[in-house]
Amino acid sequence: MSAVPGSAAAYDAVVIGAGHNGLITAGYLAKSGLRTLVLERSEVPGGATKTIELAPGVRAPALAHTVGRLRRSVLRDLDLTRHGLHLIRPEVRAFAPHPDGRSVTFHADLARTSESLRTWSAADAEAYAGFDARIRAIASFLAYIAVSTPADVKAPSVQDAVMGMRLGRAFQGFGSRARREALRSLPMAVADLVGEAFESDAIRGALATRGVQYAALGPWSAGSAAVFLFDSAGNSGGAAGTTAYARGGPGALTDALVAAVRGFGGDVRTGAEVVAVTERAGKATGVALASGEEISARTVVSGTDPKRTLTRFVDPVVLGPHMMWRAGNIRTAGVVSKVNLALSGLPRFAASGGDASSLAGRIVIAQGIDALERAFDASKYGRISDEPYLEATIPTICDPSLAPEGTHVMSVVVQWTPYHLREGDWDAEREGLGDLVLKTLEQYAPGLSDLVTTRQVLTPLDLERDHGLTEGGALHGEPGLENFFAWRPLMGHARYRMPLRGLYLCGSGAHPGGGVTGGPGANAAREILLDLKRSR
Repeated sequence: MSAVPGSAAAYDAVVIGAGHNGLITAGYLAKSGLRTLVLERSEVPGGATKTIELAPGVRAPALAHTVGRLRRSVLRDLDLTRHGLHLIRPEVRAFAPHPDGRSVTFHADLARTSESLRTWSAADAEAYAGFDARIRAIASFLAYIAVSTPADVKAPSVQDAVMGMRLGRAFQGFGSRARREALRSLPMAVADLVGEAFESDAIRGALATRGVQYAALGPWSAGSAAVFLFDSAGNSGGAAGTTAYARGGPGALTDALVAAVRGFGGDVRTGAEVVAVTERAGKATGVALASGEEISARTVVSGTDPKRTLTRFVDPVVLGPHMMWRAGNIRTAGVVSKVNLALSGLPRFAASGGDASSLAGRIVIAQGIDALERAFDASKYGRISDEPYLEATIPTICDPSLAPEGTHVMSVVVQWTPYHLREGDWDAEREGLGDLVLKTLEQYAPGLSDLVTTRQVLTPLDLERDHGLTEGGALHGEPGLENFFAWRPLMGHARYRMPLRGLYLCGSGAHPGGGVTGGPGANAAREILLDLKRSR
């Protein structure tokens, strides 16, 4: 779609999508004095970081249930605390119950975690501190990569050389042994990474889940160790990972970001669906809405996934057949579903011994590496395992404001539920998936089903319909090494600049990838501001 010749730009930047990354990019642009507009097709901003009303007075996370990986610089630069964001960090990071009444529990305190692991293995209890130090060391270097812009592979600039030197110095500061360890670990399967350090399969399985969360990878998949390691980059998670809730639900993060954008002079419009990026002479000039309205802008920024951005918003004649083919082959097929439960009381997990604080962090249902791999195997053939891997949270333990007194919310991410089912369809399978989740949880928390007053099941198809995630891909593209750094989302277009001049990508499909980090949004804003400064 072409723009009207000679029309003046109404905005310096238009951002497509009010997910957290889109809002973060808009916040930085507006803070720099740019006339900035965010357009969101839904009536409520936030995307995967919404808080939804599950029942009257009961609120639950739409998809993402923790926000602990949010970049500290984003919190500081956009002054999100002043805009109402309050993070709650429970002492228990993760709790992995087992049917025999034991559990693997990871605490914020290193010594306490080591002592709790002694139930499974004295050797593993002694090994944990060393493993945690190793993970933190590698993650500290990966944090440098996460904030860096990939080099221009076709025409490297002086800035690329400077960035490379900085990364090189950071890598040199590691020491020779740590450098070898980092290079060796990244391509590994996470099962091997944890298997080298621990002898107990229960501990291995509980740790390995962070290498497969939201991804179409199993614990024995090459590169899943890199996913695990990047999950610790830029935060204090270490081997246990980080867990933090936004008071009021993840939507509180969205509210703070919207307030920041508006506080800096930007605007956020909901109920405004973008259907096309307008262009003239090979340059983006604005957007067209489903209503027929056209909005002109010097720069267009997409917070949607790269496949949707390029194959739906850009004129295929302008993009060309080869780039359309490349964009269409970006792997986005979703593998996760979400089940939200309103409960009339706090479920009793046998392995917790009645200690509610044990349930305050992530509850990991994964009995070991082999159990995880079997669940992943089923998804490869378009099926759902009878014994799925689940990650659940009960945010009302830390944040009672989400529900009336005595009522609790349980948020469950169901891993390896393939978008492309081999048999049947998701509209028919939705309630069966909800039943499977309750049946699985009942093995660890008997009587939980009797507490359920409201149930919501969101399949990969629902994530596509309701949240604009192509094929339900929560990460906007797979997180493996083949989609890492200069390869994310496509080789030659990893610098947030899309093939159409003036069009940028700021969502999770851009480096450093998915999760509620704000990294893609902050990095993209930096590059956009550099380009606009050069063009003056």
